[in-house]
Amino acid sequence: MTSTSPSSTSQPSTSPSSLQTPALDVPTAILERRAIKTFQADPIAPDLLHRLVELTIAAPSSFNLQQWRIVLVQEEAQKKALSEAAWGQPQIVQAPVTFVFVADADGWQDRAAINQIALETGAWSQQTVDYFNTAIPQFQTALGDKNREYAIKDAMIAATHLMLAAQSLGLATCPMNGWVEEQVKSVVGIADQPNLVIALLVPVGYAAEPRKNPGRLPLSATVFVDRFGQSYSD
Repeated sequence: MTSTSPSSTSQPSTSPSSLQTPALDVPTAILERRAIKTFQADPIAPDLLHRLVELTIAAPSSFNLQQWRIVLVQEEAQKKALSEAAWGQPQIVQAPVTFVFVADADGWQDRAAINQIALETGAWSQQTVDYFNTAIPQFQTALGDKNREYAIKDAMIAATHLMLAAQSLGLATCPMNGWVEEQVKSVVGIADQPNLVIALLVPVGYAAEPRKNPGRLPLSATVFVDRFGQSYSD
């Protein structure tokens, strides 16, 4: 399946029954995903969007801290303002929703809810919680000014989950790293919170036109064995 019009028979419909359409398997979603630059205006059905959010936040994170915060920009004026903060790139205005991934560099400090959920599910024992309550502050303090970097890494993992989940459900995405951070923060209402930083913008919707695979370098140029420079053979 390729990212084409939602009217295509291979696309999920925008009706509440859209989740009944079989999803692509993970390898196919990975291989078919492209950064789409032009989107149709067709809305994403609420149940489909909700499913997409659920799959996004299923991503792993360091100590399960889940230091990402996601703002779904959908209102037309907000989309226009966000596009302006991204140097006028039109895909934000065209797509029905843009996921703004925010990384919370201080998110590790309040872990009560995370601990409680893990205890209730039986995933963690009280011994594990006690260990994390000691280990996490030590680790984060030792990071120093790299707290921001580590939070962004986890947010980027969640963004990758979004892109593959969207592809598998017949939607298209466009990961964007071209924007002015302070302007984006102002648009989504966090200009006065220095602990929150922007990790990535990802418009999501139905592709107006497919894009071809531009190709990848040979494995021997980008993958190595044991030491950098010892090429992995194709």
